[in-house]
Amino acid sequence: MKKTHIAALIFVVIAIAAIITTVYDADTYASFAEAREHPGRQFHIIGELNPEKPIEERIEQNTLTFSFYMLDRDGEESKVIYFGGKPQDFEKLDQIVLVGSYNHDNFVASQLLLKCPSKYNEDEFADTAEY
Repeated sequence: MKKTHIAALIFVVIAIAAIITTVYDADTYASFAEAREHPGRQFHIIGELNPEKPIEERIEQNTLTFSFYMLDRDGEESKVIYFGGKPQDFEKLDQIVLVGSYNHDNFVASQLLLKCPSKYNEDEFADTAEY
């Protein structure tokens, strides 16, 4: 085979591998039940804070640990552990997206993506729209 054919073949194999990896890691939201079935695998879970359960921030073995309870879109509740500090105004959030995996009975989040409530009220803009 010519060197150009070998280079083209290698390029095609790398491109196919990249496409498969991208499709496999596609950002689809799961539930706590699905994540529990596959411990150790990364999932994105969307939900909201359960305000009736405790929110705790502790230092354990020289590591800041933040834990709370969240309800996923199916209404299933799970304790979430995040190794980091509590975000500002955490209790006022509209929505939380977790990225992480199950470890024993808790969901361990590697990332917290937070959706804050809108600080602007649509009624405030209704008066100014006429000008």
